Amino acid sequence: MSEEKEAQEKEVTEESSSFETGSITVSKDGHFIHCLTIIGQIEGHYILPSQNKTTKYEHVIPQLVAIEESEQIDGLLIILNTVGGDVEAGLAIAELLSTMKTPTASLVLGGGHSIGVPLAVSCKKSFIVPSATMTVHPVRMTGLVLGVPQTLSYFEKMQDRIVNFVANNSKISREAFSELMMKTGELVMDVGTVLDGEGAVSCGLIDELGGLSDALDFLYSSIKKEGADCSGQ
Repeated sequence: MSEEKEAQEKEVTEESSSFETGSITVSKDGHFIHCLTIIGQIEGHYILPSQNKTTKYEHVIPQLVAIEESEQIDGLLIILNTVGGDVEAGLAIAELLSTMKTPTASLVLGGGHSIGVPLAVSCKKSFIVPSATMTVHPVRMTGLVLGVPQTLSYFEKMQDRIVNFVANNSKISREAFSELMMKTGELVMDVGTVLDGEGAVSCGLIDELGGLSDALDFLYSSIKKEGADCSGQ
């Protein structure tokens, strides 16, 4: 192994060690892929109880910036098993992912509920395992809510942002996603829809049914294609 290659690997290892637990960088055929897990609840401006599994957006956002700017990391795999959480924090992470030039793929394991849906579709290609579920429902808020027209308007605008983002980053239409969001009779004491892996793919929400090897194969093929395009210019 050349000294230059060893130096690159050392730099990637050092960069990886600065990341929070739950992320890892792996290499194959000289290409480095960073794996980032988004689990539990997305934590926003308020700290959740210590017994909750959380993903803190102030930890994830700097990682995404570092990955995008890194000369060594060639691809990013997002593994999702989330029950939702802070809507604005989740949407902020999703917006960052959707604008990255680095090849990205998402894999939904277990669940991709609520704000996990925009996170799942934000990558260049999304995968879901057959046993996973995605829960689509309207924006909800806990705590004090003022019963004034402005509150309803705020909810509508927030919901429109989510619907538009999902429609723009997946194969599902705005109307079809809104219909899933507002469906009655499926969730107990709530409105919305629960989709299994096959259902999420058939409606166009997720690109492909698959697992870890499928997501990694997509990333490596994207990296090689990108390298070939660059060398051909």
